[in-house]
Amino acid sequence: MTFIYILIATAIIAGLSLTGVIVLTSLKKHVHADMLTLVALSAGAMLGNAFFHLLPEAIELSQEGAIDLFTIMLLIVSSFVASFLFEQFFSWHHCHNADHCEPTEKPFAHLVLYSDTIHNFIDGLIIAAAFSVSPSLGVATTAAIAFHEIPQELGDYAVLVHGGFSKIRAAVYNGMAALTVVVGGVVGYFLAGSVEWTVPVLIPIAIGGFIYISAADLLPELRHNATHGGSRASIPLHFLIFLTGLAIMIATAMME
Repeated sequence: MTFIYILIATAIIAGLSLTGVIVLTSLKKHVHADMLTLVALSAGAMLGNAFFHLLPEAIELSQEGAIDLFTIMLLIVSSFVASFLFEQFFSWHHCHNADHCEPTEKPFAHLVLYSDTIHNFIDGLIIAAAFSVSPSLGVATTAAIAFHEIPQELGDYAVLVHGGFSKIRAAVYNGMAALTVVVGGVVGYFLAGSVEWTVPVLIPIAIGGFIYISAADLLPELRHNATHGGSRASIPLHFLIFLTGLAIMIATAMME
């Protein structure tokens, strides 16, 4: 029965990837401006998720002896640097044969997919571990993950579209990334004691990726839009939405 609970819970979390599709599809006018607003939300949600959800979890694991603090910091920095190198390689790979090139799909869109895939897999492992202890703990854990997943999935879809993906391609790839939460749940159930090292290693990697995407890609993207043809009046709005995404993550972290 535990396995069924895990499948249902992870399927619900995976279904939240449809949030962005539904919201953006319903936007009939000013889609570009609305997408930038959701990009701001995603930036705040990613940064808040990294510092108020994932980092405390990593520190708790270090206190339990699963991983030492120095290794956590090393993995975070390594993930941050690897994200930068990936963007440089992506740009070179698409443009090395041209004097001037602007990739149709921006590197940060692909980074969002990779980081979100890791994050969702971790969520699946955590849900499986919670249900293995008790159904009530599993339900509480799933609810906590759902609360902070909704704003992030909403923003992720907008980031993919803004980064050059078509709406259909963004929906499909975001959905595929979301399904890794189910994979994580299944792996967590069948390999219970054998994956004790997985979560401590993957969490810092996800932290570094989210911090890089938010600070080095999404926030500069908003600034670039405001100073190159965008409305300066949108700057306060985007800052407020960014803080909203951050505040949601802080609030959901306090509820856990």
